[in-house]
Amino acid sequence: MGNIKVEPIEILLVDDNPGDVRLVIESLKDGKIANHMNVVWDGVEAMDFLRKLGKFSEAPNPDIVLLDLNMPKKGGHEVMAEMKEDPLLKDIPVVVLTTSDADLDIIKSYDKDVSCYVTKPLDTDKFIEAVRSISSFWLTVVKMTEGS
Repeated sequence: MGNIKVEPIEILLVDDNPGDVRLVIESLKDGKIANHMNVVWDGVEAMDFLRKLGKFSEAPNPDIVLLDLNMPKKGGHEVMAEMKEDPLLKDIPVVVLTTSDADLDIIKSYDKDVSCYVTKPLDTDKFIEAVRSISSFWLTVVKMTEGS
């Protein structure tokens, strides 16, 4: 039996809240899935990262984007709209991870072909549980095609 090389999952986390970023990183660190986390702090940085512009010219292609909606400069809905219009980015799975449970935000997100919408729980333990649920489903159950 030959050795199987397992590449880590490339995750792009787009969130302007340092506390939430720390919780997501800690939640995924304890999991059994090899992953590499890149963090950007607003939607402008997210699009630069995805398009490999400026300081992100060497950025890896993410396998999945965890996206907050309410951010400075450019919000999550704008990021999703730009990704959907870009043939190189439209197939990257996007999981919205946000504090908003507003019906309009949920509807607008699914209209932009978001893969999943998760409301951030206010309780720390439930927040960690939610992130681990995303990890166990999107990083192990869902098989992504080569190159996606």
